[in-house]
Amino acid sequence: MTTPRPLTVHLHCRLTVTVDDPDAVTGLAVQRLREAAVDWEDEDDDLATATVELRADLLRSIAGLADPEGLLRDVPGAQVTGAHVWAEPAARGNTTP
Repeated sequence: MTTPRPLTVHLHCRLTVTVDDPDAVTGLAVQRLREAAVDWEDEDDDLATATVELRADLLRSIAGLADPEGLLRDVPGAQVTGAHVWAEPAARGNTTP
């Protein structure tokens, strides 16, 4: 019996998210940033600057909170090996993908 070769696939997923409390979203993003093991000496800015920037950018905050690895966490034999997450504003009045 031969061992099957791993197959790499691109999984595309589009989420439409309604944010009722932007301050809660940016607040959680800032909290997670503070809890992260970031070596600030290797970064262009510092924690205080990054915190201010994150609080001012809802799209960056919510994209940073997305967990692509969680989408397949319980799927045996599959693992996320790379991901790129970004957020963009939806068209005004558009609530469906």
